[in-house]
Amino acid sequence: MLTWVIYDITSNKTRNNVIKKCKNAGLYRVQKSVFLGELESNKFDELKLVLDNIIDKDVDSVYVFTMSKADLNKAGLLGQAFDKELVTDEIISKFF
Repeated sequence: MLTWVIYDITSNKTRNNVIKKCKNAGLYRVQKSVFLGELESNKFDELKLVLDNIIDKDVDSVYVFTMSKADLNKAGLLGQAFDKELVTDEIISKFF
């Protein structure tokens, strides 16, 4: 499943922990607060549980959702869609 993780987290420690968990799950960072990658259903569920236990639900927000590649292509990318320091051409060609 093509999986997105988008977050707004106040604590640097918590944010760094979320970043680590997303990378360990095999997701790629495409913006400073956005990860994207292919996850199997069980890994998707596991990541949601892990992130839910990390964040402060009173001040943080994390969106974890799936999207088909066809839907992603329909959505389109406008302007500077990716942080060029974080995203390689290999990642762009893999998903777009």
